[in-house]
Amino acid sequence: MQQAFSMAITLKSNVFPPVMIKLVPVSRLRVGMYVHDLNRDWIEHNFLRNRFLIDSDKTLQKLLALGEGEISIDTSRGVDVEEPQDAPVEPPAPPGDTPPAPGPIRLTEERQHAKKLHAEANRIVHSMMSDVRMGKQIAIEHIEPVVERIVESIFRQQDALLPLAQLKNHDDYTFQHSVSVCALMTSFARALELPREIIREIAIGALLHDVGKATIPDPILNKPGKLTDAEFEQMKTHVVQSKIILEATPGISPVALSVAAQHHERFDGSGYPNKLKGDGINQYGQMSAIVDVYDAITSNRCYHEGMPPTEALRKILEWSKFHFNPELVQVFIRSLGIYPTGSLVRLESGRLAVVEEQYPDKLMEPRVRIIFHTRGYYLKPELIDLRHSQDRIVGCEDFRQWKIDPVQWMPQ
Repeated sequence: MQQAFSMAITLKSNVFPPVMIKLVPVSRLRVGMYVHDLNRDWIEHNFLRNRFLIDSDKTLQKLLALGEGEISIDTSRGVDVEEPQDAPVEPPAPPGDTPPAPGPIRLTEERQHAKKLHAEANRIVHSMMSDVRMGKQIAIEHIEPVVERIVESIFRQQDALLPLAQLKNHDDYTFQHSVSVCALMTSFARALELPREIIREIAIGALLHDVGKATIPDPILNKPGKLTDAEFEQMKTHVVQSKIILEATPGISPVALSVAAQHHERFDGSGYPNKLKGDGINQYGQMSAIVDVYDAITSNRCYHEGMPPTEALRKILEWSKFHFNPELVQVFIRSLGIYPTGSLVRLESGRLAVVEEQYPDKLMEPRVRIIFHTRGYYLKPELIDLRHSQDRIVGCEDFRQWKIDPVQWMPQ
């Protein structure tokens, strides 16, 4: 099955657009730079927007007054950081020992940032859903900053934030699902090489796609067993409610609206609420349908045990014959990797490993952390780049089967 699965993914590897975003200490900002993200909650600053050109000393002084920390700049829209003029020249490394050039942000550093961002995003969605339940309007200006940070994190190092999408608890599933779909949709849109502004709107729609569930009674929304037919019909109304709520939200784009309004439509016309079919569902709705199902079937819920990510991707691929756009499904799988980061895999040597990092041109050969042997004992953790190893992946595994806590071994 693994061979058939891998051979089905035949699209050419997408070349991701170059990252023009840099994290810069506040103290190194200067006039002419373009601020792409303040990397602060909206309550921590008094700027009207999160993106703007530093066009004067007055603006620069306001930024410097923010104190310590880092701000993201876009070097394609403003000046770059000035490098020291008399920086010492490092002697060349001996032949064969030259380390790879570090990226703009190391993966370990981005993972620490991603954990905080993931927690913040969940808090914001929780608060937003509570406001909607009380009849309050969504304040899009409270949503945009965290969405922008999610987009930037995915563009810098998507292997930092995406594994966190697998960590959910029963009580907060609705909120955590929204954050996961946002991160997954951002990665998906990036793999499609969509314009950055469109990706941002897609991410906003993804974060808000289930806002209509705030109108569903808790006994139905959180029912621990199978819904009755009547309860399921009421649950399905959350899509229409999401559309109504978002249409009344100032600043929501048609892109974001379609992500939410069409995420339960299906390519063969079997979805709801409008039974749209084929190209009657726009691209963003087709994308959100794929991502919403993937995250749902990989999540543990009180009435449903999530399946391992690789098995879920096989299911999505199988269902693309009917329910999903097959071409988009292949791009989605490429965006995650055959063995998504954070999943548990079995190696030919009989060892179990957690996938740590993907290589877009080598989907079957990620970097993994060896943790366990199938004979039943833990091993000293060891990082292995399978591109340069005689060992290879022979299948995916389920953490539960081996009584391994996925949280303990989540990529660090």
